[in-house]
Amino acid sequence: MGEFASVVLVIVLSLLLVSAGIEDARKREIANWKNAAIALLAIPFWIASGLPLWPGIAVQLALALAVLAVFAAAFRFGMMGGGDVKMIAALALWFPFGQLVTMLIVMSLAGGAITLLMLIDKWLRRASVQPEVPYGIAIAIAALLMLREPIFYQFNLNA
Repeated sequence: MGEFASVVLVIVLSLLLVSAGIEDARKREIANWKNAAIALLAIPFWIASGLPLWPGIAVQLALALAVLAVFAAAFRFGMMGGGDVKMIAALALWFPFGQLVTMLIVMSLAGGAITLLMLIDKWLRRASVQPEVPYGIAIAIAALLMLREPIFYQFNLNA
């Protein structure tokens, strides 16, 4: 039953990520309820995956707090939007450290590519206003790529 629940939760997470990416592309914001859902769904995912309270869940919470602190600083200096920061921190609850680092690297590369495309578009249109980069798209892409890695076994409990 735990495996089935894990799969269902990963599918729900995937749908939330796609929805958040589309919303960010259209409105340049990510609804708080989506970020809250991503964060709260990590709890039944931990249970379904058999993640132990110590050190497993404690490590996930510590990772999420560390990620929130780092990206909140980026928000403070105007480098990221609040919805983006909340989504990254919520996703940190789902991924073990190695996958989280990989996700952040992929997110940075995808975000750079999106930024470059938006700057090219700005140049072609000869616009004077700086584009607002929908970084939620990059976050969603990176997380979706991590989910496909071992899609049914986010936490390698047998290692």
